[in-house]
Amino acid sequence: MNKTLATLLALSFVAALAGCNTIAGAGKDIQKAGNAIENSTKK
Repeated sequence: MNKTLATLLALSFVAALAGCNTIAGAGKDIQKAGNAIENSTKK
């Protein structure tokens, strides 16, 4: 039972890390798009 619980917790931790990286990447992409729009309006 303890081995199963430890495995489940480890998998949950890995899934949470993957989700955070995905959200962070999306935020950077949105920021780059915003900067591009801002730079095009300044010209």
